Amino acid sequence: MKIEHLQGLISAPFSPLNAKGELDLSIVPAYYAFLKHNGITGAFINGSTGEGVSLTLNEKKLVAEAWAKASNHDPDFKVMPLLGGTCLADCIDLAKHAQEIGLYAISLTSAFYFKPANVNKLAESCMAVASAVPNMPFYYYHIPVLTGGNFAMLDLLKALDGKLDNFAGIKYTHEDFMDFQSCINFQNGKYDMLWGRDENMLSALAVGSKGAVGSTFNYAAPLYHELIEAFNSNDLSRAQQLQQKSIDMIRLLGKYGGIATGKAYMKLVGVDCGEFRLPVANMTAEQFENFKLDVSELGFDHFKSVAPAANL
Repeated sequence: MKIEHLQGLISAPFSPLNAKGELDLSIVPAYYAFLKHNGITGAFINGSTGEGVSLTLNEKKLVAEAWAKASNHDPDFKVMPLLGGTCLADCIDLAKHAQEIGLYAISLTSAFYFKPANVNKLAESCMAVASAVPNMPFYYYHIPVLTGGNFAMLDLLKALDGKLDNFAGIKYTHEDFMDFQSCINFQNGKYDMLWGRDENMLSALAVGSKGAVGSTFNYAAPLYHELIEAFNSNDLSRAQQLQQKSIDMIRLLGKYGGIATGKAYMKLVGVDCGEFRLPVANMTAEQFENFKLDVSELGFDHFKSVAPAANL
């Protein structure tokens, strides 16, 4: 299989939930149009941002089907689901489902309860799932802060190279730039390395990253488009200013409780995805009012994603 190197911003969408905490997939077509309008080139669904670990197997399939229908095999918008990682039988089931509905690729993360003992066991897990859909690109999702699978990804590339024809690359959500750059350069740049830390994008660009997957691209895509343009134009001072703006925006996630703050940002751009499921904490009404004041001080209106006319 020829490995395509994806470029630009790939969003990690939020799973839209109603007031009862149930999926509200009627939002997905407008969500897709919103992302397209803001120059997003794909969607990494059912991941951390999409609460994949809090969705049932059937709910994951429903989310995947909604995005497949909304994007309608758009060649300029790649959709890939995170399958999970703990139950490989479920992951294989979800992989086959993704193939049936025509999604672009699949992704797997490390098992996080019974953890793989070494990188070779992780590679075996990847092969067990990816081999079920040999014609679909397969990405490993490296996020050791959540999975505990803290292996060097260069070692995983070496373990899988030549053994898994549909292995396309890695979504890299970690801060080990030595490892990341080594992966980029492995086998003359053979594998697609997608950066996953929005707050460190400038550093990733400096070592050769061309594509990134992130949650803040949902609501602040113009900021990152401008950052990339400044870097490509060698305007490093401007790129540094924009990265700092990204960092200041992301710091508010920590101030207001973590990942659920992303859905609060989405409300401010007109895409209400509801709240996160337990055990994630959501803002109180009072916190949301304070949050809006902090966001205003950032100048969010000057770099936020905007809705296409008559869509949202």
